[in-house]
Amino acid sequence: MTETQVKKILRIDSSARHSDSVTRQLGDEVIQRLMQANPDAEVVVRKLYETIDFLDERWVQANLTDPAERDPSQHEALTASDLLVRELESADVILLTVPVYNFSVPAILKAWIDMICRARLTFEYTEKGSQGLLKDRPVYLVMASGGIPFGSAVDFASGYLHHIFGFIGISDLRPVYAEQTNVDASASKTAALAMLGKWLPEDTTPAVA
Repeated sequence: MTETQVKKILRIDSSARHSDSVTRQLGDEVIQRLMQANPDAEVVVRKLYETIDFLDERWVQANLTDPAERDPSQHEALTASDLLVRELESADVILLTVPVYNFSVPAILKAWIDMICRARLTFEYTEKGSQGLLKDRPVYLVMASGGIPFGSAVDFASGYLHHIFGFIGISDLRPVYAEQTNVDASASKTAALAMLGKWLPEDTTPAVA
């Protein structure tokens, strides 16, 4: 898929911070560049800290029940999860902004992952193992760490997210990493923008008067 085909962009923000969030700032830049190439695209924003709940027993029992046998209360228990899956299915491009908290992903992002990893909807088990059911599409994976280098032995976040998306059928992940921001914030952001430039070169064409 080329970015000229983009009609819908799904943005998922998982940072607990807002105005001072490095991942949100970098995410804004991704959106700006995507919209330059796709001015008519729709952007759907999912702010996880405002909209996601954690799994409970009612949800698990409903999910384990065959869809044809679910009662109305079980369908209701899965309503929010069904919506999140539909958001994924309908998006041409996904932007995921992720700070590293204590070497891994924020708990609220794990809650979203639990909601969208649904047997028979986003993956299935076969004789050859699990099989992702979602069509592949670009995922801009914007991540920031205060101290750890990405890809190091103590990075339990980036590899996990690559695995999860592959598990549901999406392999086109495009990293935009600002690592060790507590060491040199300016240098880390510059490096992240350089990574973004490989995927989405900045449009420097002057405006026509």
